[in-house]
This record gives sequence, structure tokens and C-alpha cells, in this order.
Amino acid sequence: MNERAETLQRWIARQHDLSLGDCRLEQVADDASFRHYYRLRLPDGTPRVLMDAPPDRENSQSFVDIARDWRAAGLPVPRLYAVDLEAGFVEIEDLGDDVMHQHLDTAAATSVWFERALQLLERVQRQAPSVALPTYDSDLLARELDLFPEWCLTRLLEIPAPPNWPALRETLIDNALAQPRVAVHRDFDAMNLMVRDDALWLIDFQDAVRGPLTYDLVSLLRGRYRLWSRERMDAFIDTFHQRAQADGRLPAESDATTFLRQVEAMGVQRSLKVLGIFCRLALRDAKPRYMERLPHFLAHLQQGLTALPAQGDFLAWVETTFTPALCRELDRRGIAHSLKERAS
Repeated sequence: MNERAETLQRWIARQHDLSLGDCRLEQVADDASFRHYYRLRLPDGTPRVLMDAPPDRENSQSFVDIARDWRAAGLPVPRLYAVDLEAGFVEIEDLGDDVMHQHLDTAAATSVWFERALQLLERVQRQAPSVALPTYDSDLLARELDLFPEWCLTRLLEIPAPPNWPALRETLIDNALAQPRVAVHRDFDAMNLMVRDDALWLIDFQDAVRGPLTYDLVSLLRGRYRLWSRERMDAFIDTFHQRAQADGRLPAESDATTFLRQVEAMGVQRSLKVLGIFCRLALRDAKPRYMERLPHFLAHLQQGLTALPAQGDFLAWVETTFTPALCRELDRRGIAHSLKERAS
């Protein structure tokens, strides 16, 4: 057990007036940040999750505030039992290990669970307090987009951005800012939706912001675990559009074609951001497994660009320059992929 884990063990022992021998920690998860999670079973068998977020690397205040606010609003987020922000420790309700992505083993089950996730997303957008959240403004959107040329193009592939990159960047930012604003989870994904008693619960919401209506929709539909056909994407988007009009999240005059373009442009923004983040995780943070996920989000990027005829030139650059360069780099690293047939 490392020094941080030992300090965490002593902290939780004090919270429950237990001996160290009664506080055995089992590491249950890491994520893309510097946070670590452990499971503790209290003497009566009650499980708890302990979050270790080193305060010099992670700010847990937002996690605590959002957990309390969203739970008070009736949303399914875990209860907090003890908080020490100075130490970076939080004792959390244990939601178990059943994650939505584990249920996507058949087409029928996948459709059922994605529909439940969309219903939960609608609840978040209607119920979650958002006024106190940071704003998903142009500066944040720009910083996220700039991860792609910095980490994916310059540092990984050593190729320049295409001449039309600045125009695309501006277009994607304008698209996001033009949308109605709601609470945005920012990683509303099948890996961050826990299943308990056949219902979905939210985790990993500490980066939530007040921002564009379509962001979490594309986080779900263009996430890590599914490449939907055009027909299924259109069906999901149309259903979301109709429901958002019905409950007032979108104005009645919002037309389906414009909304579809907004969703796909938001998806392009997120795909570019994720490609940059995964390269940064691999190159800066020594987490090479994220390189294996690049082809999946490249496919998302291509699908989104294909749905935006005005971005045909950028799509052509992706297919003739970026994809072959990424293919060569993955080959050099010995990472299996299926990009060769896409490379021109």
C-alpha cells in the first residue's frame, strides 16, 4: 500500500472510529485523471467507495458541490458521507460495479439501455441546477479544440494542421455557443452510468458546466462503445429533438434539419477534443492504452464530418492526410487497427 493509501486508511478509520485492521481498502478503479478509488466494507458489511483526489493535482470542490446540488434536485447521484477537501478524500455511497457498458452485449439490450440513458439525460437537463456551474464559453471550447493540433498533429504525428483548421475551429465554437444552455455532464458515457436496481445512476460529474444542449447527447451517441448507423443516429436525434421541443428545452420553431447539423457539429468538436486528450494521456501521462482508442474516435469524426457538407474540404484532409499518418504511427507502435482500408 502506498503512502496516500495509508493516509486514506487512517482517515477513514477516524471517521468510523475503527482500527486500521477493520479498514481494508480494495482498489476498484482509476480513471484518466489523478483520482483513485477504493472500496471499504464496514464491520456490518456496508460497502463504501473512497475517492482519493490529491489536492495538488485535483480540485474536488466541484465534485462535492455538484453531488449535493444534483442529489437535492432529485437526480440519481451517490450520497456523500464524509468530505475532507484539504486532504483530498471523500467517502461516497457505493453504487456497485454494474456499469451500463456491460449490458451492451446484444442489439436489443443496447437499444433499451441507450433509451434509458437518453431519458436520464433529459432529466438532467430539466432538473440539474446549472446557474452556479462554470460556463462552457468560447475560451474553454477553444482550449479543448486546440488539444487536437497540439497533441495529435504536432506531438504525435508531426504534421501541420490544414489551412482550413482556423475556419473549422471558429465554426464549431459558434455552433456550440448558439445553442440553448443546460447543465452539461461533459462525459455522459456508458462507462459513467452505473446500473443499480435496473436504473441508471450518474458518476464522474465533477467537470460539469453550463453549456450547449447537444453536448451530452453526442457524448452518449458518439462515445467509446458504439458506432451507430446513420439511420439509428437520425432516429435517436429526432426523438431527442421532439422531446426537447415538447418540454421547452428547445423552441417550438426549432427545425429538425438545423438541429441535426448542430448535433453533428457538436460531435465533430467532441471527437477532435477526445483525439487530442487521448494523445496527451498517452504521451504526457504515460497511459499508452489510450492510443488504442484513436481509431474509434476517428470513425466518429468521419461520420460527423460526412453529415456536414460544408466541411467537405476538412473531411478530405482527414481521409488523405490525417488517416494515413495515424495508420503509420499505430503500425510503428504495434497497435492493431483497421485503418488501412480507410487510408487513401
